[in-house]
Amino acid sequence: MALLLQLWGGIFFLLNKIFFSRAERSEGARARRWRIASWSVYLIGLPAWVIIFIMERNWIAAALESSGAPAMVMGLLVAVRGTGRQPKWLDHLALVGIVVGLSASLYDFGGITTVNQLLEIGIVTGYLIGTYMLAKERPSGYLWFLLMNGSNAVLMYTQDYPWLVVQQIASLAFVLDAYVQNKRNNKG
Repeated sequence: MALLLQLWGGIFFLLNKIFFSRAERSEGARARRWRIASWSVYLIGLPAWVIIFIMERNWIAAALESSGAPAMVMGLLVAVRGTGRQPKWLDHLALVGIVVGLSASLYDFGGITTVNQLLEIGIVTGYLIGTYMLAKERPSGYLWFLLMNGSNAVLMYTQDYPWLVVQQIASLAFVLDAYVQNKRNNKG
């Protein structure tokens, strides 16, 4: 089961980063299609990650990853409809997840008592801010993804998920590529 979840979540989240990179290297309708594909595969891979986090009692990551779904939907809607045409309630729903996830972890562990919780905070900070910024078409979201993927690589290593470690490291390269390409495109 763990291997299936690693492959499911890892492949779709890696495809998300690859497609973001391709979108930054494309223009017009082609870039739009890459963005739609990127947000779509992100949503498909989400359940596997949530299950893995729950199995490992990574409550902060599980709850906040789940609450990131509205930001993913917002990103998909922006890719389909254009900037500024997404429902406002998605912003509020994503913020509710922050409180729920952090509260569950603090309750379960009696505060911030483990290194894993600190790694989870790095994951979710990078994930939520990065996803939100990219949904709003702000390239700084890629930099937040570097924090997310780096923290997640370390957490998955400590919890013995080798395929997800490889996926997170590969994701770092595609996220960095997307950021650099975006900066090049917007320089002139």
